[in-house]
Amino acid sequence: MERHDCQECMYSVGHRRMTTTNNQEDRRFVTALARGLRILQAFTSGEERLSNLDIARHCGLPKTTVTRLTYTLTQLGFLHHTPETGRYRLGLAALTLRRTAVERLDLYEAKDGLPQAVANKTRTMVSLTIRDELSILYVDSCRNQNSVITLHLDVGSHLPLINTAAGGAHVIASPPKVRQSLIARLRKLDSAAWPTHELSLEKASEDYAKYGCVTSFGNWREEINAIAIPMNLGDNLPLIVANSAAPVSVVSPDTYINEVLPELSAMVRAIENRYHSRKPQNPYQTR
Repeated sequence: MERHDCQECMYSVGHRRMTTTNNQEDRRFVTALARGLRILQAFTSGEERLSNLDIARHCGLPKTTVTRLTYTLTQLGFLHHTPETGRYRLGLAALTLRRTAVERLDLYEAKDGLPQAVANKTRTMVSLTIRDELSILYVDSCRNQNSVITLHLDVGSHLPLINTAAGGAHVIASPPKVRQSLIARLRKLDSAAWPTHELSLEKASEDYAKYGCVTSFGNWREEINAIAIPMNLGDNLPLIVANSAAPVSVVSPDTYINEVLPELSAMVRAIENRYHSRKPQNPYQTR
């Protein structure tokens, strides 16, 4: 399965161009740093290999600029260059930084094996996601260990907000002001497709009211079914959405609603209870 579809790439590049334009007049904004970080964001997993041309297209930057920045990032260990192919992948420094950031979500003790248990029992891939601007980011992912037929979306993978179960859940569960801002940005980014996107978000709201989850049965990719449930973990964490996905040949929509949904809901409630029962810690306390 491809890492990006056209819609996701459009959102990613379009958003970053708008962000650069909005910050051009801010004297505190360091453009070179922003460009370097945008290059790191182009890698949706630790295994992805991209050329300078790939990165330039993804980020909307001149290839000459990308070449200088990838060289610098390679010297610092944030990228690794393979001379035989001329391509780059995330380096150890970037992977270590990402791992540290994910662990600082303070969610790992609370989940403690629950997503993997549900993945095995339901024959699906169970993931935890956060929103990264106009896409969703996988911060935890557990595949079904009992089957060779599964999905392969690793920690660090990005998916679009529109037409995905997790994306729809992130939009409808966001605070009103954030939700309105997201909708306005999505509408501006692709006004021609907005009527279809608006229907997708309306369906997400209807699903949540009816089932307690957002569904995507072949909506994003016709070969994939998925459901997603927003988690209530308070204001100390970003909004986290639990997602379950599987090939349509493995789990049907009826099976999702009747069998997978109760398991995923129970997992979400258990994680919430575990998290809220923990004694709050000072995030600046030395461990």
